[in-house]
Amino acid sequence: MDATIYHNPRCSTSRKTLDKLREAGLEPTVIKYLDAGWTREQLQQLFADAGLTPREAVRKREALYAELNLGAATDDEILDAMVHHPILVERPIVVTDKGTRLARPIQNVDEIL
Repeated sequence: MDATIYHNPRCSTSRKTLDKLREAGLEPTVIKYLDAGWTREQLQQLFADAGLTPREAVRKREALYAELNLGAATDDEILDAMVHHPILVERPIVVTDKGTRLARPIQNVDEIL
């Protein structure tokens, strides 16, 4: 089975999720999204596949969330902010042949292994 993880190596949840994938016998493609960035289309597709809205996938605990007043923003405005500030996307996102999940909690990944 193919797997991809949109990963932030500084995030303990992301590191634990990567370990979980490897323990399941997968060697996923690792995309360090803070380096690679996002496109609007890419985020829209990932969120649609995971059944999420941009509001559900934004990191509300990130300082930029408050600085940009995203609590009052529309989903389109949140999506634009995520493209310009990749750190705003909640992590990690995992894609396998069985689907796409935001690994918060990590157990969400079990559904697609």
